[in-house]
This record gives sequence, C-alpha cells and structure tokens, in this order.
Amino acid sequence: MNTDKENEITNRETLVEEEQGKKAEGIDKHSVVDDIQGIIIGSLLAAFGIAIFSHMNFLIGGTAGVAFLTQYTTSLTFGPIFFVINLPFYVLAIKKLGWDFTIKTFIAVSGVSFLTEFIPTIFEFGEINPWFAAIFGGFLIGSGLLMLFRHKASLGGLNILSIYVQEYFQISAGKFQMVADTLIILAAFFVVDWKALAFSVLAAVALNIILAINHKPGRYRGMS
Repeated sequence: MNTDKENEITNRETLVEEEQGKKAEGIDKHSVVDDIQGIIIGSLLAAFGIAIFSHMNFLIGGTAGVAFLTQYTTSLTFGPIFFVINLPFYVLAIKKLGWDFTIKTFIAVSGVSFLTEFIPTIFEFGEINPWFAAIFGGFLIGSGLLMLFRHKASLGGLNILSIYVQEYFQISAGKFQMVADTLIILAAFFVVDWKALAFSVLAAVALNIILAINHKPGRYRGMS
C-alpha cells in the first residue's frame, strides 16, 4: 500500500513538473524592441544615479569605482574613463558569455558613458542632501542594473572578470568581487573624505537592496 501511495505521489509531482515546464516554454521572450527600450531606460537610470554620485564625490565598487577614483585624482571625467576601462573585459565576455551579451553590454556601457557627460549639460545639480543623494542615487543605479540584467546586459567590468577567475582559477566570483570592491574602498580613503566614503557605503547598500529583492533566481522568466 505504501508503495502505491509513493508511486501516486511521484506521478503527481511529475505531472506538476511537466505542467510547469509547459508554462515556462510558453513564456514569450523579450523582443528586439523590448531589449532596446530596456537597455536605453536602464542605462539612463544608472547614468542619472552616477551623475548624482559624481556631483557629491561619492563612489561605488567595480569599474565604475575605478572610474570615479580616476576622475577625482585627474582632470578626466567619468564617461571616457568608464568607457576605456571596460574595453579589455569585452574579450572575456565574448569567450564566456557570448556575443549577444557582449554587444548589449557594450551598448549599455557606451550609453552610460555618454549620458553621464550629457546629463549635467541639461540638468543642473544644486545643493543635494547627502542622505537623499546616497539612497536615491543607489536606488537609481540599482534599478538601472536590474533592467539591464533582465535584458541580458550589464555594465561590464569586474563582474565579467570574476566569472573568468572563478572558472579558470577556482576562486569564488562573489569573493573575488568582494575583495576587488574592498580594495577600491580602501583606495578611496586617500581620495575622498570620510563622510563621502560613509555615504558611498550607504549608497552601495541601497543599490544592492534593489538587486537583492528584485533579482532572485527563478522569479523572473522573461528572457531575451
């Protein structure tokens, strides 16, 4: 009797899995138009958040953090630096993540590089409360990244390198990213004041809250 019940339960579970599989197959993928609007709006949101951070002398991790540090210590601006820093990573992206992801990421990085230079020419930043700048800027960048991720794109940089390091050197991608971001924050001690650094940490928390809540595996099935 127990065997019959177990078989019945197994059959029911199999039917449920098959039904879920059929539903997943029936989900429409993102069209080209979907991808275009997603990448444009995602890049705009991220660029606006970065423009706020640049105005406030805040920074974040990854290649964007390196671009911020370079901007704060030279006469160069964020956009060109960010664009150039990401160039080497496209080779790794092609090998590990494919042409589709690489092309979309290149477009997103190019868009953010351009928009971070363009936004201040049409939107004049005055005095901004640092608490608001950190939280709202973090939310903007997080929302922009979320849109890019859902359309199989990113803002390139260290997350691509972390995937490569994990595969070829068996170093956790998460740990590598954490170490790299920590080094950027440590370097920032010599570039920005402690208040800007503290608000940058708050901004990073706000950014990651958006991703942690809204970018969970299996929750979103619309793909490009």
